[in-house]
Amino acid sequence: MEELLNSTAGDVTQLKYAVDTFYFLVCGALVMWMAAGFAMLEAGLVRAKNTTEILTKNIALYAIACTMYLLCGYYIMYSSDAGGVMPSLGALIGGENSVDAVLAGGDDAPYYSSRSDFFFQVVFVATAMSIVSGAVAERMKLWAFLAFAVVMTGFIYPTSGYWTWGGGFLSEAGFSDFAGSGIVHMAGASAALAGVLVLGARKGKYGKNGEINAIPGCNMPLATLGTFILWMGWFGFNGGSELKLSDVGEANAVAEVFVNTNAAAAGGVIAALIVARLWFRKADLTMALNGALAGLVAITADPLSPSALASTLIGAIGGALVVIAIVTLDKLRLDDPVGAISVHGVVGIWGLLAVPLSNADATFGAQLLGIVSIFGWVFIASLVVWLILKAVMGIRVSEEEEYEGVDLAECGMEAYPEFSGTKK
Repeated sequence: MEELLNSTAGDVTQLKYAVDTFYFLVCGALVMWMAAGFAMLEAGLVRAKNTTEILTKNIALYAIACTMYLLCGYYIMYSSDAGGVMPSLGALIGGENSVDAVLAGGDDAPYYSSRSDFFFQVVFVATAMSIVSGAVAERMKLWAFLAFAVVMTGFIYPTSGYWTWGGGFLSEAGFSDFAGSGIVHMAGASAALAGVLVLGARKGKYGKNGEINAIPGCNMPLATLGTFILWMGWFGFNGGSELKLSDVGEANAVAEVFVNTNAAAAGGVIAALIVARLWFRKADLTMALNGALAGLVAITADPLSPSALASTLIGAIGGALVVIAIVTLDKLRLDDPVGAISVHGVVGIWGLLAVPLSNADATFGAQLLGIVSIFGWVFIASLVVWLILKAVMGIRVSEEEEYEGVDLAECGMEAYPEFSGTKK
């Protein structure tokens, strides 16, 4: 009888391991699908003559992120798990869990595959890099951007990620960031801000007398589709960060995360639309789209602790903030074609500061320490890399190439060749 009970318990443990691993992988696939969301959003918000290049950036940065994180990023971010010993090239992401280790039980027993953890983490680093792409769109050299992607995904992001998720000093200080409002989103925005400062604005965006000239995107249906894809992928982004599904408590927690994530996005849309209507006297679609993303970024720091209504309010504040931030950055002559710095940076900070409002284990002091540390590191490191790239290879296309469109200059093809207006 005892042998039968042990066998049954072992079968249950293996089943739970399989369920949690599968859940982790599916959530990772949803986050990977966010790469398509970023690509569609950015392709819709840039001009037609720059569409092919922005799409090339998005698929290339995803591939670079996956490769660099495999080669060194994952080890840097989670080196404490390896005892600080540099693994061989064939074991950069660690060994897989054995059946005996899983069945051993106890607090240290693994409950999902090591490879599923790597896959989930690698799609996060690609998300951080995607944020940079939109902010520097329409005037940056493709290969300079890809060179930066190598450093960002292989070294800059994993270093600050280690400070919290890898067991570093921010983790010990009590900094709380459930799924990455700061670690992923604010980090991406910090790198983007450094790039924008070095790169400068698009030609014609700002006038000599302080004028701010709108440069509308070419495809609002595509931008809207991209936003819906990101909204959907965010369920994996936040839901997967719960890490486990296979018992009642964790299943309930995952459901709470999904509900709160959705509620925050909805709140962000409504608030951004209302603020835009009051401010501009129009229902600005681009502000509504960024409002949805702002709500999602805001709740990412803690989608579990607040109630659904509180999550809606957190997202709504994020939605209002993003409209104000986009206008403010324009007044500061910081040209961000898609609003990435406002959505992921300004609202990422708000999301981190909102955590102690519903999570008794979090403190404002620890949250501020995390904000300053992550922003300071990523911004300064990125600024150095951008300046080196500018000196070595140049980061901006020529005025003629910018006028003609970087599609032809960088990729030799147009996204919409049947429309003669793509060069205007």
